[in-house]
Amino acid sequence: MYPIFAYGTDAQKDYWLPKLSAGEKIGCFGLTEPDFGSNPGGMLTRAEDKGSYYLLNGSKAWITNGTISDVAIVWESLTALCAGFIVETDREGFSAPEIKNKFSLRASVTSDLILQDVQIPKENILPNVKGLKGPLGCLTQARYGISWGATGAAMAVFDEVLQYSKSRIQFDKPIASFQLVQNKLAWMATEITKSQFLSYRLGQLKSANKLRPQHVSMAKRNNVGTALDIARVGRDILGANGISNEYQTFRHMANLESVNTYEGTFDIHTLIIGEDLTGIPAYF
Repeated sequence: MYPIFAYGTDAQKDYWLPKLSAGEKIGCFGLTEPDFGSNPGGMLTRAEDKGSYYLLNGSKAWITNGTISDVAIVWESLTALCAGFIVETDREGFSAPEIKNKFSLRASVTSDLILQDVQIPKENILPNVKGLKGPLGCLTQARYGISWGATGAAMAVFDEVLQYSKSRIQFDKPIASFQLVQNKLAWMATEITKSQFLSYRLGQLKSANKLRPQHVSMAKRNNVGTALDIARVGRDILGANGISNEYQTFRHMANLESVNTYEGTFDIHTLIIGEDLTGIPAYF
C-alpha cells in the first residue's frame, strides 16, 4: 500500500487503497532479484517504452505473498532510472511460482515473480518518484515495523522461557533458582527493554517528521540481531525441549534468521550507520 500512497496518482490511490486496506485485494512488493539483493541499483528488470504501453521483462525473488497477490509493485531500471509499476497479476506473461522447502517463515507464502513481455498501461507507472529513492523509501517504512515485530518475537521467547525456568525442576529446585539462568534472564529482559525504547523513540521521530533512514537502520539492525540472540539463549534454557514444536522459541529463532537477512542484512545496515557517522561509504 505504501508505494501507491506515497508515489501514486489520485486515481491509483482511489482504486487500490480501499481494496488493499479492506483485504479485498492482496499486494506484494517486487524489488529483490535473484542476483541483486543488497545492491538494488544493479537490477536487471527493464520496461521498454512501446508508445501506448510499457513492455516489462525480468524476474524478482523472495517476494512475500507473490503467489497469492492480485497486484504487484514492480521496480525496474527505466533509462537508468528506477521506476515503479502497478502490475495486476492476471496480466499475460506474469507468473509467481511459490518457493517451497523453506526452513524459515514456513507460514508465509514466498515467491518468485516472472515477467515475460508483460504489457503495462502507461497509467500504471508510479509518477511521483524517480530513482532508488522510491523503493528505499518504502523499505524505510517496512524496517520501522520490523524493529517492533522482532522485539515482539523476543518478548514471546522471554515469556516462554521465564515460565519454563520457574517450573522446570532439576536438582530438586527450579532452574530459575540457578545463577547462570538468572543471568541469562536478566540479560534478555534488559536487551528487550532497550529495543523497546529504541523503536519507541523512532515512533516519536516519525510523528515529528524527523525520522531518517539511518535511524531506522540502527533499530532494524539492533532489534533483529538482539531478538535472534535472545531466541538462541532461550532455546538453550529450554534444553532439549527447545527443539520441540510444543514450544515456540525455536520457531521464532528460525524465522528471525530470515528477518536478519530481509529488508537489509545486518551487515548492510552496519555500513549504512558507518557511512552516516564517518561520511565514508564502505559498500564497494
